[in-house]
Amino acid sequence: MNTQLKFKVNSLRTLASPYKRSGKEESSPYETIYYLLVNMKDLPENMPLDVNPRVPKMGTNVAKRLIHAVIEPETDFYINNRGIVVSAKSLSFNSTDSEVTIDIGDQDDENDRFNYGILDGGHTYTAIIQNRDKIPDDIEKYVRMEVITNVINITRLSDARNTSVQVSDIALFNLEDSFDSVRDAIKNEIYADKIAYKDNENKPINISELLRLMYAFDIIKYPDDSMAPIQSYSGKAQVFKRYKEAFNEPFYKSLTKQLPVLISLYDTIESEMSLKYTEYKKKLGVTNPKFGSVKGVESVTKGTTTSYIQNKTTYSISTGYIYPIFGAFRSLLRFDDEKGEVKWVFDPLEIWDEVGTSIVQNTFESSNNPQLAGKDKQLWLSNYRIVETQSLRKLLNKS
Repeated sequence: MNTQLKFKVNSLRTLASPYKRSGKEESSPYETIYYLLVNMKDLPENMPLDVNPRVPKMGTNVAKRLIHAVIEPETDFYINNRGIVVSAKSLSFNSTDSEVTIDIGDQDDENDRFNYGILDGGHTYTAIIQNRDKIPDDIEKYVRMEVITNVINITRLSDARNTSVQVSDIALFNLEDSFDSVRDAIKNEIYADKIAYKDNENKPINISELLRLMYAFDIIKYPDDSMAPIQSYSGKAQVFKRYKEAFNEPFYKSLTKQLPVLISLYDTIESEMSLKYTEYKKKLGVTNPKFGSVKGVESVTKGTTTSYIQNKTTYSISTGYIYPIFGAFRSLLRFDDEKGEVKWVFDPLEIWDEVGTSIVQNTFESSNNPQLAGKDKQLWLSNYRIVETQSLRKLLNKS
C-alpha cells in the first residue's frame, strides 16, 4: 500500500519540465519540481530516509548547530538552510485547505523504499522533528522543501545533491580494512591499481562500482525470477548497505572471489553489444542497423574503451542497457551452503555467446530509454529467463 503524506504548506510553486512544454521525450515521464515552504510544526513525522545515502548523525558539531538553529528565536532558518529534498511518485495540492498530499510509494517494496523519501536534508529533517517542541510558542519557523516527482535516475540525483565535503561511509569502511578481500580478489588483474577506495582518490573506478557488480549476482537476496536486483543499477546507497552487512558472510566472501569473472562478463557485454544488436536487426531485415543512433548510445569516432579491462570499442553505452543484461546471468550461479562456495552452472561468457543476440533484442525491444530500462523489473526478469532457459536446455542435452 502506498504511503500518503498529507500536511499544510505556507506556499507552493511548481516548476514543470521544459521537455513537457516543448513536446520532446514523448515516451518518457516528466520530472516536476515543487517548491514548498512548510511550518516546522506541520512537517510530517516518519518520513522515510532509506533513499538518502547518509544516516543522520546528530552528535556531530554540524548537527548541534542545526539543532540550535531550529530552536533559537530567529526566523531566518528557511533562508539560511538548504532545506529538505524529497523524491516522490506524485504530489497533489488542495488550494482550499493549503494542503499537499505526497505519494512516496509502497515502503514495504524495496524498489519504492530506495527511490522515494528524503533524498537530501536528512539532518535538517531529524533536527526539526526531534526539537520543534522547543521552538518558542510565539514564533513560527519555516523550512524549505523541494519535492521532485518522476525521478528517472535516483543515483545521479542523489550524487548531485549530496555534495557536502565529508568522509563517506565507504571511505570509513575502507579504513577498517574491510575491502581487503576485494583487493585480494583482483590483485592480479590489469585494473587492480585503478580502483579508488578513498574519497577524492584520483583513480578511474570507484570501489562502489565493484560492489554494484556483486549486488547484481546476490542470489541469496535475489534467488530466482520473482525479484530483480534493480538497485545494482539505481541504488548505490542500498548496494553499500547490503555489502556492509554481508561482506563477512560465506556467500559474499566467495562471491568476492568471482569479481574477475563478473568484470570480464560486464566488459564483454559492453564491447560486444553493438555486434549483437546488428545481428538481431539484420535478422529482422534491417539492411544497415545504426547502433549509434539508439538513445543512450554514443558513437565515439576516435574510439573509447570498456569500463574495466579497457577493451577497445567505438560506442559509449548507458549502464541502463547493460545492467539488465549483465544481471540476467546470475541464473547461472549457485551457492553450496556446506562448502561455503559459489560455482557456475556454465561459463557465463559461453552462455553470452549463445544467447547474447536474443537477450540484446529483448532489451532494446522492451525499452528505448536506458534510464527506464535499468529500472524495468519485467525486463530484468525476462532477460533472466532467457539465460535460465538456455542453461536448462544445455543441462538436458548433457543428460
